Amino acid sequence: MLERYESGNQPIGRIFESTHFAGIKRKLWTGMMREEEFWQSLKEMYPELSISRAKDILYHSIVPLPADQYLERWSESADIHLLSNHCKEWIEPNLSRLSSFTKSITISNQVGLCKPEIEIYQRVETFLVAGEEVLFIDDQEKNLHSAKLLGWETLLADEEGDWVNEVELLLFRM
Repeated sequence: MLERYESGNQPIGRIFESTHFAGIKRKLWTGMMREEEFWQSLKEMYPELSISRAKDILYHSIVPLPADQYLERWSESADIHLLSNHCKEWIEPNLSRLSSFTKSITISNQVGLCKPEIEIYQRVETFLVAGEEVLFIDDQEKNLHSAKLLGWETLLADEEGDWVNEVELLLFRM
């Protein structure tokens, strides 16, 4: 049974999917809102929720990239560049391990831009080898459009994971 809070009787695990979080996500993702401000605003919205409990919920809800287990293998055949709408501070533990398999890592709150703004894709483009084919993968359709405008091939990462097989076929055609 999930804990519930009086504010709308909302399940604790759903706080970071709430309207409140969605309303400030862009500010947070672009660095316009500092992390401390975010926690304070959450505390104001859910006064019965301690900041330490909220942090615990958040950190336990962050899961590794779906492609996490493939990056080492894929990096042997392709240059990997990660682009994420996130707070670097929250995903740092995962990033440090993945950095050895990537050519660049661009985190939205570090550059003041977020997907689907084309400028963040253009920033990533500065790390790419000119003229090389690019495959951009994202789990949100809305984030594919800007990549297409830059001439990148795109692939929607479906929840079932079928996209992994498509990448494997592209990289390791026999």
